Amino acid sequence: MTRVDFYVMDNPNLRQHEQLVCRLAEKAWGEGHAVHIRCPSSEAACSVDSLLWTYKDTSFLPHAMFDSPDAATTKITIGFGTTIPVINGILINLGPDVPDYFSRFERVMETTGGDSLEVTAARARYRFYQERGYTLNTHKLEAPRG
Repeated sequence: MTRVDFYVMDNPNLRQHEQLVCRLAEKAWGEGHAVHIRCPSSEAACSVDSLLWTYKDTSFLPHAMFDSPDAATTKITIGFGTTIPVINGILINLGPDVPDYFSRFERVMETTGGDSLEVTAARARYRFYQERGYTLNTHKLEAPRG
């Protein structure tokens, strides 16, 4: 059964939330997992794409957009909407809903976002998994300063 983890920060700003997504992707990639980051829109996917190139001053996370020729050979892919990724390791779901294909992944990482609409959507996703009998792991994190 797919493992589901929720990462919760109290009132993060947009930058803090984006940094969390990068940290999650970096850790999973560093452990050898394939990662797909599902974004709510093409604009959000482009933003995550840019951030992964500049996440750290000394390195970057190798990644590709889902429709890029490099996606088939890259451990981190970024997509949006209902696009079904080709990998099945870890899904970082930034979308407002649970994608139909979530159960093909070994693990799903969810975040609560920063504004009230994102928090409400995260609660609905939590209930979705809970009602279907998934064991839910919650990780409360402090938002970094700055």
